[in-house]
Amino acid sequence: MDSISSAVAILVQSSNTLFILIGAIMVLAMHAGFAFLEVGTVRHKNQVNALVKIMSDFAVSCLVYFFIGYYVAYGDTFFASAADLSADNGYALVKFFFLMTFAAAIPAIISGGIAERARFWPFLVAAGLCVGFIYPLFEGMAWNGNFGFQDWLTATFGAPFNDFAGSIVVHGVGGWIALVAVLLLGNRNGRYKNGRVVAMAPSNIPFLALGAWILTIGWFGFNVMSAQTLDGISGLVAVNTLMAMVGGTIAALVVGKNDPGFLHNGPLAGLVAVCAGSNLMHPIGALVVGAVAGALFVFTFILVQNRWKIDDVLGVWPLHGLCGAWGGIAAGIFGLEALGGLGGVTFMSQLVGSIVGIAIAVIGAFIAYGLVKQLIGLRLTEEEEFNGADLSIHKIGATSMD
Repeated sequence: MDSISSAVAILVQSSNTLFILIGAIMVLAMHAGFAFLEVGTVRHKNQVNALVKIMSDFAVSCLVYFFIGYYVAYGDTFFASAADLSADNGYALVKFFFLMTFAAAIPAIISGGIAERARFWPFLVAAGLCVGFIYPLFEGMAWNGNFGFQDWLTATFGAPFNDFAGSIVVHGVGGWIALVAVLLLGNRNGRYKNGRVVAMAPSNIPFLALGAWILTIGWFGFNVMSAQTLDGISGLVAVNTLMAMVGGTIAALVVGKNDPGFLHNGPLAGLVAVCAGSNLMHPIGALVVGAVAGALFVFTFILVQNRWKIDDVLGVWPLHGLCGAWGGIAAGIFGLEALGGLGGVTFMSQLVGSIVGIAIAVIGAFIAYGLVKQLIGLRLTEEEEFNGADLSIHKIGATSMD
């Protein structure tokens, strides 16, 4: 009997390790989506830079999160022997891998906002500060209960802050950091003349669409595998993810008047918003949340670019920052039993948790990017920007004709 129990325990542990490993690989693949979404959106002279940034950001994020960020969030290090680390089929290591791919999404998000005029190495330094300190500070509060944050919310408002897959922890934090970086960096030269927007059209709609599709597919690993164990897997999360994606697509198609850029960002807006409450909502509630997010993205992207004249190239603040905030709050609405949800959540806990996450992101970003700006500078010279980041930084263009 003992041998059977031991075999079952090993099977369960190895299955959980494989489960979360598959999730880590799916989220890793999403970074190709970030890359191609940016490649397709920026002008041709900045395509190589987009690809290099995403790959470099990921590598820096992995190192910084391994040595610093994971400890800040969870108090764990990897300085034990390989024998100790490989216990339980190395589940702890694969869990790190999975959560690291989330952390690496922060600079990938920021990359799209600061595209076409940012210096390369200064933003890698800033990315390291974000992944090492800013992101894991709130990650630990939301997902590990650090500083008694979740206990306080439960005692005060009747429930903890529910952010199952990171509407606020990942996307909200990344989007609001990106806004600060964009503001400190400034607009692209020639983007606005005489108070009017000068069109800088996407260079490659098929690449943009490919990026959106890769992100959409990987998102099911992002959300479903956030259960982290097989016994926690939920078809509800999967279908809520699907419905929010569809809702965001339809809303962006209609509100965006068939614009392909809006259309392919619509599903991403819905997916950002559903992360927080995907484990709680009814699928119809997820559809509504996604549709609101799709419309919110189109409306605020136009507002930011045309009226407020903030040159957020890929619209990462509307997409991740605002839709993420909507998702965090929406979990406290559509997660309620009265609206068909599973309950165990309150509106006030979701509102306060979302505000705290955004505040940490904004304050941390002003410190990190402000220091980098003062010490080494953030921006390419006017001539470098005119020539394009590809030639100015990497000395090669996207094609042999460059």
